[in-house]
Amino acid sequence: MSEKLQRAREFELLESGKIPVGQKPDFHFCSPVGWINDPNGFSCFRGEYHLFFQYHPYSTKWGPMHWGHAKTKDFISWELLPCAMAPDEEWDGQGCFSGSALEDGGRQILLYTGVRESEEGGKRLVSQTQCVAFGDGRDFIKSEKNPAICPDLLPEDSDRKEFRDPKIWKEGSRFYAVVGNKTKDDCGQAVLFSSEDVENWAFETVLERGKREEGRMWECPDFFPLDGRQVLIASPQFMEAKGLEFHNGNGTIYLVGSYDSETHEFRRIVPEARAIDYDPDFYAPQTLLTPDGRRVMIGWMKSWDNDLTPEGFSWCGFMTITRELHLKGDKLYQLPVRELENYYGKAVETGPVVVEGGSFVYGRDPLPVPSEEKGLEIPGIRGRQFDMTVWVKAGDYRRFEIDLAADDSHKTMLYYEPGSSALTFDRTWSGGQIHDTVSSRSCYVASRGGEIELRIVMDRYGVEVFVNGGEQAMSCLTYTDEKADRIRFGSQGRAEFEAAWRELKIE
Repeated sequence: MSEKLQRAREFELLESGKIPVGQKPDFHFCSPVGWINDPNGFSCFRGEYHLFFQYHPYSTKWGPMHWGHAKTKDFISWELLPCAMAPDEEWDGQGCFSGSALEDGGRQILLYTGVRESEEGGKRLVSQTQCVAFGDGRDFIKSEKNPAICPDLLPEDSDRKEFRDPKIWKEGSRFYAVVGNKTKDDCGQAVLFSSEDVENWAFETVLERGKREEGRMWECPDFFPLDGRQVLIASPQFMEAKGLEFHNGNGTIYLVGSYDSETHEFRRIVPEARAIDYDPDFYAPQTLLTPDGRRVMIGWMKSWDNDLTPEGFSWCGFMTITRELHLKGDKLYQLPVRELENYYGKAVETGPVVVEGGSFVYGRDPLPVPSEEKGLEIPGIRGRQFDMTVWVKAGDYRRFEIDLAADDSHKTMLYYEPGSSALTFDRTWSGGQIHDTVSSRSCYVASRGGEIELRIVMDRYGVEVFVNGGEQAMSCLTYTDEKADRIRFGSQGRAEFEAAWRELKIE
């Protein structure tokens, strides 16, 4: 074990124990200490699910990337394992960037991007190559044959500097990896390689090349079959906003198509790229196939462009709840894994409720709506760790609002306006934001005359919303003081709804 890795392991063990009990979410994997970003190596090994992650243990800011490590049996309760890799070799001395993992022949194989910096003629040169490590689920040895995939294997019109984030899988006796890249004229692309032994790779094809409006560089690609189709996901950089989609400069997309495994040809069935999540806090998702046949996905629940970490926290960043994926027609649906139901505690079901009026002074309307009311509170429905589904019936109301993490001064708003078919998440008045940050995101939902279903999963500081059975998802952080635990309902006009609230509880 290198000195760098030993130091990281000792540091995380010591410092993670100093974090106050109850400060972190319980059902979302969080940084042990310091900074985390992209999920890596999300995979099965010896009957358990492993999650690695981009990791800088020594501060709450991005720094030289390590690979942190955790495992779970149910995607909900996580066990922290020692730091898996540190930037300690010639080919990865400036960072062990994102990658993936699989189990083969009793070994856990990691494929990741190694970053190396050098100087030539007074110029700083940065190279990115794909590297291999082998392990037993806890300790890992980097291959002496690294780097395994070098950019000189790329086609002539490909950029050889931006080349990272391999996702590995196996078909028959052959290994494959899709890697993020871009063209020399700044279009994102996903490139495909194959290998017989994971240490010697050959270029196969450009799996898919994006249009200019689909981002300049495709990070963190993943490629998998789902419900009779083939899905390619990526996290494009510098993607231009279109309507209510792609407003994060670093966003996520999915493409639905067909795939010929013999010719390695991917063809889009749907011409346009679609958003996976309507943010503002979602990036770099990665999937795995469970032994019972489910395709599940986890993502980084944060934004590169907004840092909301409260002052005094020694940890920064956590992951989304793991989500089950399905295609209905050509559209991606996602819902929390069914294992979450094993952690239900107290329950409240309302039956039909009518609400009219509420506090909408801070809405998007040109003029404030005068009201002294704060909105309807339902006995038993409150807290910061819950799974709640709300069914709003069709009607003539102009807006239906749910206030989360609310007190007399703060609230995080989720509201739906059937006139525009827009659902909005707004944390403007959530408190605790000392810098100017993106506070509002909206998405269009299917118009049903005002009828809408909202499933809301909250875990202290993270809120995930699943619309109409998972047709759309929104992920948002809100670091309001945890004492603000009220949930309120209100409307402009008369609205009728029902709610089913479940406490989430780990003993």
